[in-house]
Formats: sequence, structure tokens, C-alpha cells
Amino acid sequence: MARIAIVGGGISGLSLGYLLLERGFSREDVLVLEAQERPGGKIRTVKEEGFLCETGVNGFLDNRPRTLELAQALALKPLRSTRSARKRFVLVGGKLRRIPESPPSFLLSGLLSPCGRLRVLGEVLVPPGGGPQESLAQFARRRLGREAYEKLIDPMASGVFAGDPEALEVKSCFPRVKALEEKYGGLIRGMLRLMKEARRTGRRVEAGPGGVLTSFPQGMEALVQALRHALGDSVRTGARVQALEPAPGGYRLHLQQGQSLEAHQVVLACPAYEAASVLQGLDEALAGELRAIPYPALSVLCFGFRRADVEASQVESFGFLIPRREGRLILGCLFDSSIFPFRAPEGHVLLRVMVGGARASEEALAPEERLYRVAMEELRAVLGLRAEPVFFRLFRHHRAIPQYVLGHAQRLRRLQEALRAHPGLHLHGNAYRGVGLNDCVEASYALAQAFQA
Repeated sequence: MARIAIVGGGISGLSLGYLLLERGFSREDVLVLEAQERPGGKIRTVKEEGFLCETGVNGFLDNRPRTLELAQALALKPLRSTRSARKRFVLVGGKLRRIPESPPSFLLSGLLSPCGRLRVLGEVLVPPGGGPQESLAQFARRRLGREAYEKLIDPMASGVFAGDPEALEVKSCFPRVKALEEKYGGLIRGMLRLMKEARRTGRRVEAGPGGVLTSFPQGMEALVQALRHALGDSVRTGARVQALEPAPGGYRLHLQQGQSLEAHQVVLACPAYEAASVLQGLDEALAGELRAIPYPALSVLCFGFRRADVEASQVESFGFLIPRREGRLILGCLFDSSIFPFRAPEGHVLLRVMVGGARASEEALAPEERLYRVAMEELRAVLGLRAEPVFFRLFRHHRAIPQYVLGHAQRLRRLQEALRAHPGLHLHGNAYRGVGLNDCVEASYALAQAFQA
């Protein structure tokens, strides 16, 4: 009997398993069960024809130390994004507008109209408010005004969650932002107080995501491969858990192949919908809560072009996002070869386009030919492409990023209460308190502390 069985070999399950070994558990104590033949979940790096494509996340921010600590422990050398990646754009009126990086540049930027900029500055006069289930859209319009919401916050929600800000719950998606209003009465007031505190203590304070996007020279899958190597035989691939039932001293896990095994404690580090399937025979109410967490479809299209065939100078940047008001079908485009070096052959660029998400999940499932045509039409309009790509790959995620929709915080409380009836059963992963890689790794550090070797 394993002491701890971890169901799911994505970054959450792998990092937790590794951290348990670091805390003194033996490889016989820890078992990571991954349904697919390769671990890593949506973290996958594909290298073809000189192009390095990420099928999912392309990096993590270095302002939160846990992922860097994990990389250092695994002897991985981080790769920081280029200075060009600091330049980010949003499509407004069919033209790329640079997102301001500082208060002075915001005041001079043409991204928002003079009235829109004044409305943002007037945020300091807006009293605290909003109900317990306020959406990101409601929060942004209330505090910053409609124009800032439509041109800045709406595309940001697409970039982070591929989500609909009208449905996303602000305090679950961006708890630090909501906390500024609750603690200081507003965003600008909170930022000023934090900046004052930072000067006094000498510590860096950031209200937004902050940090520098970081990856690895061989791509994000290097982290997955290093974790799997460190875990060794503690990882079993092609092992899909179908059901869970109580057993003396713990739980019995039933695998798709007809096998079963027992463990003292079980961590469900798989997507919420898979956890629901595993739990439906044990606790249907708990499974129902997990099943209700939405996962829209998302497709990632990688295009390789000769640099001479891309007219826009803005390609030397992070990329651009597209507000809903623009009426485009793609969510945005990342200029991966400008973000990190060696992502494309010399004289070429690698562009990564996202289609689908919460607002247009069905579009992500369209035939490959349609997705190619739609993306090319919109890239031509924005970037002035002069030729067809020399490289193209499509990566389709039928269930991509979990959505923290209205009522998510209440759902977490109900899940926590339901788990009390099942000692030794844990939920772990990006469906609960943070969708980013940093969130998953930090949650693994926290959960690992709950187990005693």
C-alpha cells in the first residue's frame, strides 16, 4: 500500500510528488498516476524544423520564488524573456496600440481617450462597493470606467483565462486586486500606500502581475522532464483511475485496466472534471461541485514566417491581445521568437495564435482548415503578412483553462466542507485557487507541508 497516491501527472501532481520526496518520503511511499502516456498535462514543448512551440503555457513570472526554487533544486537554468517582451500591444480600431508601462506613459498614451484617462484617474474618488459575487467586468467598469474595461481589462481576461469577464468572479480570479479596494478603499489609494511602504522597507511591491516572464532554454517541458526523472518509478503513465472507494486504513483506487491499488491518502491533482468522474461513486454531491467548474475549448496555432514576410515592426515585442469590441475571432497573438531566443531559425519569426475560450469555445473545435484561414486573414490585417507561413502546427485543447465563474468562492467553501467527510482525500490543481504555473507550484509547496514523513 502506497502512503500517498497522487492522481494526475501534470505540474501540480509532479511537483507535489517531488516535494514529498524532498521531505523524506521514499519512492515506495509516493505514487503518481497519470492517465496519458506522457506526463505534464498541457505543458508540452514541440520542436520541429527549427521552431520551438509551446502547446500551452510558455513561461512563468519570476516575482514569486517557489518555481525558481524548484528549478534550482532540479538543476535547471532559467531563461529570462528579452527586453522586447516588455512591449505589449492591444488591438484598438484595427491598429496595434502599445499598453502603457508606467503612470507617465499612461497619461501620454493614445490607447484611451482623454475622457477615458480622466475616468481612470477618477478611480480615487470611487467609494468601495460591489457584492460578494461581483464579476470582473462589473468591478472594472465600476472602478475604472467602461472604456478602460473594454480596451484593457477585457483583453487581459482573454490572455490569462481565455475567459469572459462578465462571468469571471473578480475576487477568485484576481484576489490581490480586489484586496486593494477592501483594505485601502480603492486601487490607486492602495498602490500609493504600497509604494510608500515599499520605500520604507526597501521591498519591491507590485499590484499587477509584475515580474519577468521566464522559461528554460529547451522550453517549459524541461521542467516536466526533470521532475519525472527525479521521481523515477514513482510515476506510472497510462494509469487512468476510474473510481475511488474507502478501504481499511485509506482508499482503494480502481484503474481502467482492471487493476486496483490501495493508499493511505489520495490527492486528486487531475482536472476537476476528471476528479468528478473518479468521485461520483464515492460522493455524488462532491463530484457535482467539481463537474460544475467550466473548461472551455482553446486551440493554439503556431505559425513560422520568414521575417522579411512580416511587415509590422511591432513583431519585436511580446504580442497583442484583442478586445471583444473589435469583433475578431482570434483572442490574440504571441510573438514567441521575440519573447525568448532560439524559438525560430535565423531570419524567421514564430507567432502563436489563440482561438476559442469561454466566449467562442465552439470556434476552437472548428476544422483545421477553417482555423488556419481565419487566423491568417486576421494576421494579414494586423501585421501586413506578405506570404504564407513556412511552418504551421495546430494544438487543440478540448478542455483548456478552468473558469472561476461567479460563485467560485462559495463552491470552494462547499468543497472544503464536503472533504471533511473523507479524511485523507485532497483536491489539488489549477481548478481552485490559481490557474498559473506559479499558483500550482506554490500550492504544491503548501500541501506538501501537510504530510509527515
